[in-house]
Amino acid sequence: MIAPHRRHALALSLLALACAATTAQAAETADLLIRHAAVIDVSNGKTRANQTIAVKGARILAIVDDAKAKRFEAARSINAQGKYAIPALWDMHVHFGGGDKLIEENKNLLPLYVAHGIAAVRDAAGDLSPSVFAWREAINNGSLDGPTIFTSGPKLEGYKSIWPGDIEVGSHAEISKALDQLQGWRVDFVKITDNTLSPELFMDALKQAHARGLRVSAHVPFALTIDEVSAAGLSSIEHIEYAYKAGSPQEAQIGAMVRRGEIDSKEGWNRIQSSFDETTARAAYKRLARRGTAVTPTLNGSFVTTYLDRNDHRGDDYLKYIGPGLQATYAWRVERAAKDDAAAIERRHQRYERNAAILPLLQQSGVTVLAGTDAGFLNSFNYPGVGLHDEMQRFVESGLTPLQTLQAATINGARFLGQEKLHGTLAAGKAADILLLDADPLRDISATRRIDTFVLRGEVHDREALDGMLEEVRKRVAAQKAE
Repeated sequence: MIAPHRRHALALSLLALACAATTAQAAETADLLIRHAAVIDVSNGKTRANQTIAVKGARILAIVDDAKAKRFEAARSINAQGKYAIPALWDMHVHFGGGDKLIEENKNLLPLYVAHGIAAVRDAAGDLSPSVFAWREAINNGSLDGPTIFTSGPKLEGYKSIWPGDIEVGSHAEISKALDQLQGWRVDFVKITDNTLSPELFMDALKQAHARGLRVSAHVPFALTIDEVSAAGLSSIEHIEYAYKAGSPQEAQIGAMVRRGEIDSKEGWNRIQSSFDETTARAAYKRLARRGTAVTPTLNGSFVTTYLDRNDHRGDDYLKYIGPGLQATYAWRVERAAKDDAAAIERRHQRYERNAAILPLLQQSGVTVLAGTDAGFLNSFNYPGVGLHDEMQRFVESGLTPLQTLQAATINGARFLGQEKLHGTLAAGKAADILLLDADPLRDISATRRIDTFVLRGEVHDREALDGMLEEVRKRVAAQKAE
């Protein structure tokens, strides 16, 4: 017979074992736990301290107070004490190009984006579309490391466009055939520009693409008003200067004069600038917001070339990551800027400052602002990877808050591309694309440069691994320069 006190002890032991078994059965299995992080909700700017982010596969399993972290079991844990967690960044305007000889140099750019916390890029056309399509597929199936690529494929232009790689169209039927091709390639949006495409064909292309349910981004012909292209279904205006002209009450009249050949576009811009009116601009931007027309300002590329008189960038350390062929494509903008006299330099300074000054007006009017760099080939010293952090700095300098800037580089891009169910914020069920920063980006946007760890599709890249990516690119570029 078991003594009463021993029966009691045995019962307690059995109860403890049962509780332990229940706890073990209830434990959720994760692949990764990020412990003690300060998680920033970019949709509202709120920060939740001491959180655990549980990751399973390529998705976030849960985000809970760290006191509840014991409900998870994971093979790996990261102590994120003192770190700030934000969703990974999206660069919404990049370019791959420069000709087939530069395919490998362009491919070298992919790890630069990852090394700077960028999970996705939107390729806004170039002359390497077959390669870009192949990279997009390889990244999606996991056979190539790099940011997720969303691409327009070749853009639509008129005959004898100065830009290589375009699909040149000159009729309604040719536009329809081009759109068939683009849809066959499963492009993520359509890009239309204004080099040689007539205003009539521009509007035809825009309307045909919109009727097919395609997103359309564009450079807007001077002869067309921003209002009419927005009303026709334009999804995004690429480069802030095009949005600027909507602030002139004389926009339509000045555009008509340029179209008739009474003045050239340079004089047209002078008249737009001299007649700009903030009240007119706010009203126009509110109409853009109601129709859902976004703006990708691409300030940093303009900033660099505008102020080449102050910084010629020839000594930039980052050039060690840019192949010699791509660096050579920078020359034409540099040479063009070098021809400017003191008066021309002052005019370009003023033009940049006027353009940048409308960024807060766009934001206040409810326009979706997309952070994109215009980085890649041709755009001098506007570097893939770090350029997005430079772009965000330009946003804050121009009057946006750090939160608004973070939104432009995260949730806004995901929404624009219809990817917000999986991307753009940190929440259970969403993609495990997570940046851990050493400082609070809501206080100082430069904190986005201080990346401790980047979790991309659930895979952990610590600081050492990110630095390793940069070093590998440096070695490849050094080898290319030695050839």
